[in-house]
Amino acid sequence: MTPGPPAGPPPVSADWLDLREQADAAARSVDLVRRVRDLLAAVPRPVIHDLGCGTGSMLRWLAPLLPGPQHWVLHDRDPLLLKRAAGGPAVRSADGIPLSVETRESDITWLEGDDLDGADLVTGSALLDMFTADEVGRIVAACAGRRTLLTLSVVGRVELDPPDPLDAEVAEAFNAHQRRTDGGRRLLGPDALGFAAEAFGRLGAPVQVRRSPWRLGAEDRELAAEWFTGWLGPACEQRPDLAGAVTGYARRRLADAAAGRLGVVVGHGDLLAGCD
Repeated sequence: MTPGPPAGPPPVSADWLDLREQADAAARSVDLVRRVRDLLAAVPRPVIHDLGCGTGSMLRWLAPLLPGPQHWVLHDRDPLLLKRAAGGPAVRSADGIPLSVETRESDITWLEGDDLDGADLVTGSALLDMFTADEVGRIVAACAGRRTLLTLSVVGRVELDPPDPLDAEVAEAFNAHQRRTDGGRRLLGPDALGFAAEAFGRLGAPVQVRRSPWRLGAEDRELAAEWFTGWLGPACEQRPDLAGAVTGYARRRLADAAAGRLGVVVGHGDLLAGCD
C-alpha cells in the first residue's frame, strides 16, 4: 500500500454506526448476497476483506448469511474502531462455525492490489459517497479481478412522510453539500455509485446494482431524529440562507420523529462487481 496524504473524510462516530446498524442490515440487498453465497459455496474457507469496517457491522451482518469457515480481514484507518470491530461478541457462520478475524490499520483509498492478495470477496458499506473520483478509482483498481460487494452508497433521494414544501429544497442543498470541494477534495456524493459501476465496467468486470433504501418508521424514531439533524445541518451549511426558513420546519420534523410520526426513506444503492 502506497502511503497517501492525510486528507480524507472525517472520523465516523462509533455511536452513529451503532445507531444505524439495524437499519443498514434491513436495507442491504439480499438478492446480491444470494449471488455471493452461491459463488463462494465451492470455496473451502473464503477470505473476505472488509474495507472501512467501522465497528464491524458488515461482518456481523454478512458472515451469518454465508456457510462454512471464513477468514475476515478488517481494514480501517481508525484504530479504536478496529479494536471495537475485532473485540465484539464472537460471530459464527450460517452453520455455526466460528470465524477467524484479523485487523489492518490502513487508508483504504491508497490500497493496492497486493494488499488484497488472496481475497475471495471484498466488501464495504456506506463508503463511496464520502470519496473523490480519484479515491474511488483507486479503490476500484485495487479490487479489480476480485468479487466486490459495496453496499449502502447514498444516491441523493429522500422521501419524508408527511411531506413538507421545504423537503425538496433541503434535499437539493444537502446533495450539493455532498458534492462539495472539501480541503481540495471534490467529493462524489450521490454520484459515487454510478461512477464506481462505470469504473468497474471499464476494467471488464460485470456489475449488478440494486436499490437498498432505509425505510424508517415509528420504531426508528431515534435514528430518524439523528439522521434528520445530520441531513439538515449540511444543507444549511451549503445554503446559509436556509437557516432562518427552516427553524419551524426543523421543530416540526423533530417533534414528529420523537412521536413516531415521521416516515423516512433514504435512497441507497448496493453494487456487486466481478461476478459473472
